[in-house]
Amino acid sequence: MGLTVEMVTFDTTDAVALATWWARQLGGEVRDEADGWFVVAADVTGVARVGFQKVDQVTPGKNRVHLDLSATDAKAEIDRLVADGATYVEAHTEGGFSWTVLADPDGNQFCVSQH
Repeated sequence: MGLTVEMVTFDTTDAVALATWWARQLGGEVRDEADGWFVVAADVTGVARVGFQKVDQVTPGKNRVHLDLSATDAKAEIDRLVADGATYVEAHTEGGFSWTVLADPDGNQFCVSQH
């Protein structure tokens, strides 16, 4: 197989703000490229890079691609994320596995589960 994941990219109306938020959450750093049109959160734990592309209008509705994150203490991480601007969406349990759906400040949903 010759493919590798280079980056996960989010469309947003404010690439710098959303990249800064995600870099803070994932322990990366912001690299502003293309004068704020495309911003990268680099050196993010577990992912090569997360990109944020400025668009005039984001696609409405639920995002079709999302991040699944895990934590040693999921409740503590969920509480920290919400305190820093994430929004609680809903919690699920299926087949003994539990996860919580949150949304970032732009409304992009992502999931957090226990390791």
